[in-house]
Amino acid sequence: MTQSTLPKLYLASTSPYRRQLLAKLTPHFIAVKPQTDESPLPDEDATALVRRLARAKAQAVAATLDEGLVIGSDQVAVFNAQIIGKPHTHDNAVAQLRQFSGHSVTFLTGLALLNAATGNCQLIVEPFTVCFRKLTEAEIVAYVEREQPLDCAGSFKSEGLGISLFSAMRGDDPNSLIGLPLIKLLQLLRNEGVNLLTCGG
Repeated sequence: MTQSTLPKLYLASTSPYRRQLLAKLTPHFIAVKPQTDESPLPDEDATALVRRLARAKAQAVAATLDEGLVIGSDQVAVFNAQIIGKPHTHDNAVAQLRQFSGHSVTFLTGLALLNAATGNCQLIVEPFTVCFRKLTEAEIVAYVEREQPLDCAGSFKSEGLGISLFSAMRGDDPNSLIGLPLIKLLQLLRNEGVNLLTCGG
């Protein structure tokens, strides 16, 4: 398969982190903002939420297309069975990390690959757990001031200095922690007959 026959690839996200991850695989994609309501449904658990939103984001973009493969993704952090949102403020980030110190947080990433021409939708949920070491107040404050992780669920950037907060990481693909599980995405693409290793992607 050559680039001229490679199906058009769309990323249903404006997240700079997801764009950077997908660009590691191929420069040939278009990022589109999906028009979706991301509010959780009553009594919806974290796994069901990310599955539904990953599919909904892909469907929102695919509805505007005649063909192409659309990637939808959604992620939440779960701590003590509660969904943890983005901190948005310095004080909230410090409070989150203070709470996580010495404990584990699991990130659930929903991933959908939707073929706009056929309607076929593949959907998975990828878990990844980070174990925080015991953090001092000075370390927490210094980290938040240095990296300003205010738009990141869990209040850290694992691709940066956030790695210094952990004692261990558990999961199949560390990319999923940043927002896009590339190993599973490549498998879903191969299932659609697209191998980025051999198609010049």
